[in-house]
Amino acid sequence: MQLDQLIQNTFPRDTNSCIQPFNLDVLGEAFHLQESASVDLPPSEKGIPTVAVKPRSEFTAKDKHKKHKDKDREKNKELKKHKHRSKEEKEKKKDKNHQKRKRDGDEDTNGEASLSLSEGVFGVIRPDFIAFGFLGSILQMGPYYVGVIIPLVVTLLVRGTKKGKKRGLPVDVGGEPGYAIRNYRFSSPVQSAWEGVTTLAELFEQSCKKHSNMRLLGTRKLIAREMETSDGRSFEKLHLGDYEWLSYGQVFEAVCNFASGLVQLGHQKGERAAIFADTREEWFIALQACFRRNVTVVTIYASLGEEALCHSFNETEVTTVICGYKELKKIANVSGQLDTVKRIICMDDEFQSDASLVSASNSWTITSFSDVEKLGRENPVDPDLPLSADIAVIMYTSGSTGMPKGVMMTHGNVLATVSAVMTIVPGLGNQDVYLAYLPLAHILELAAEIDATGGLSKKLFDLAYARRLSAINGSWFGAWGLERLLWNLLVFRKVRAILGGRIRFILSGGAPLSGDTQRFINICLGAPIGQGYGLTETCAGGTFSEYDDTSVGRVGAPLPCSIIKARGEIVIGGPNVTLGYFKNDDKTKEVYKVDERGTRWFYSGDIGQFHADGCLEIIDRKKDIVKLQHGEYVSLGKVEAALIVSPYVDNIMLHADSFHSYCVALVVGSQASLEAWASKQGITYSDFADLCGKEETLKEVSTSLLKAAKAAKLEKFEIPAKIKLLSEPWTPESGLVTAALKLKREVIRKTFSDDLAKLYSS
Repeated sequence: MQLDQLIQNTFPRDTNSCIQPFNLDVLGEAFHLQESASVDLPPSEKGIPTVAVKPRSEFTAKDKHKKHKDKDREKNKELKKHKHRSKEEKEKKKDKNHQKRKRDGDEDTNGEASLSLSEGVFGVIRPDFIAFGFLGSILQMGPYYVGVIIPLVVTLLVRGTKKGKKRGLPVDVGGEPGYAIRNYRFSSPVQSAWEGVTTLAELFEQSCKKHSNMRLLGTRKLIAREMETSDGRSFEKLHLGDYEWLSYGQVFEAVCNFASGLVQLGHQKGERAAIFADTREEWFIALQACFRRNVTVVTIYASLGEEALCHSFNETEVTTVICGYKELKKIANVSGQLDTVKRIICMDDEFQSDASLVSASNSWTITSFSDVEKLGRENPVDPDLPLSADIAVIMYTSGSTGMPKGVMMTHGNVLATVSAVMTIVPGLGNQDVYLAYLPLAHILELAAEIDATGGLSKKLFDLAYARRLSAINGSWFGAWGLERLLWNLLVFRKVRAILGGRIRFILSGGAPLSGDTQRFINICLGAPIGQGYGLTETCAGGTFSEYDDTSVGRVGAPLPCSIIKARGEIVIGGPNVTLGYFKNDDKTKEVYKVDERGTRWFYSGDIGQFHADGCLEIIDRKKDIVKLQHGEYVSLGKVEAALIVSPYVDNIMLHADSFHSYCVALVVGSQASLEAWASKQGITYSDFADLCGKEETLKEVSTSLLKAAKAAKLEKFEIPAKIKLLSEPWTPESGLVTAALKLKREVIRKTFSDDLAKLYSS
């Protein structure tokens, strides 16, 4: 029986129905919850908690209610007088009552319980249907109650279930001892979500045929470049046009043409190709084209330094490089150090007018991306499709601890993660748009903009934020229902408009996200933000917060492709775990292991712990936990994540050692925020470095850090006792952070060793 039919049968809408409406004065008397029915139930309903409901005619007035109550009492007396009647008479009476109930609709042919409309006879319904009757009463109230009470009732019904939800379950695995957790929806790791699909080339072709006329890639074309100077530093400003879209069918055609063009250009089977460019349309087309020819792709950060760039090219013996004009100039600067490069394909046509690039290309040929496509279109070649175990990508890490390492990913590895990610966002479909955006801008700068407006706008935002935060934290007195809609309309709509107004889910990874930042995004953008945990070595697969998990400070339960084992150090197993490091067997054997059951495990070097519902919390890197002089342990990454929420902080590195009882910190100041503060305070300065060196600036930043530390409930020994305020940003070009903007701690310590020594000596 369908749900709507069941509700209709259970709550018939006529004059005898008790649902038009409930008499709330006698609600407690009308419902009697019990573990067994007070009347005979069909066999299928035995043992189910039930609710006995009197017909509406008995709820209309107290005197009528009393009259029927007395009538029932008289009937019970009559029954006691006739206890001696024969067993045969009992059976006849039972059969007679049974037939009567069938006529009155008390029992349907499917054996399901429903209400009797005969006066004086009880019907039986399940307790969960009480909600429908209660909501029926609320709907007859005013609009405010509809907007406020309904969310409260719904929250009451689901709150206990949500709190007790198991997101990860224990699982028996091989290998070294440890507490292992899997995704609660899948008993074994997922390898492919598409039947018959085992490689990325097959998946892409299937998708393009299925969605041929739908939009796939959108690009804003470059109109002009402009150089701007601020505080003595130059920045390039790009002027972009509107989005221009390519359909799945158009992209697939371009991929096939480019794949054929590679062959015609001279790229041989077994040779590797490198993609060295920012995220763009041509990057994706080149990648898929290489997959159709079973060409292993070497991916390299566009911001990688020259030394690391040469190391990556030479180690993988790349013969074809696909890059942009900006990256081509970098390659030209190190042309004498590249041993194997034979051909370069440039995504931008402007290289053709640069004579210096032509003269630098003695050992290779340079061809435009569009010319390769044209060559393949005129000379098509059949695809040479890969197998699941073939290496799809050699992806170089950002190199936070030294030279980048090339991680070998098979088609099966990447496909497992892609399949798992499909389960993260409910209803993920062809109307959604994914924005590839790295690095993530400091989201709290939105708050700084609001704060700068001051006056009524600031007070209104603070009130709206506090009310929504109260609701998200589970308080019944927070902003629910109509009040929530009101705040969204008056306050948060403006914030959401900055990102287009369509955001419904945000994925965050790569570094810890503070609880304050997570709450801010969730409230202001009106969309859940999920934290994930994964590594290049696991194809980014590991854990991820589910759509309905509003907790902070955790990274979610295992993805369906992964099993997570906590043995102090976090260990990740499953089909998404990669083969190892290219030409680096010693390091591979150190962190990759295969157990007796054939499961491949990666030892992450991170410390974590599980929560009761199976979600993982990252504590820190093993090497980033420092013991102070008096025995306290400090997690550098945890403290940095808590303090970087300060509006005055652009970047921060905490420093601690076993020879001192307190921490110190190097802080890169946020130029926009500090200059705005200085303007309000009437502080004069010659440049940003001068402002950072002023005592009052240092005091203001220290106060802000202390406030952030208290909000994060840091211990006193975790809070830096002294700081050095720096004016120059840490960039990949400076060598102080990786291409993924992760701190290079050892490099920073050496660079600022004198400053750190002064902090401890002063």
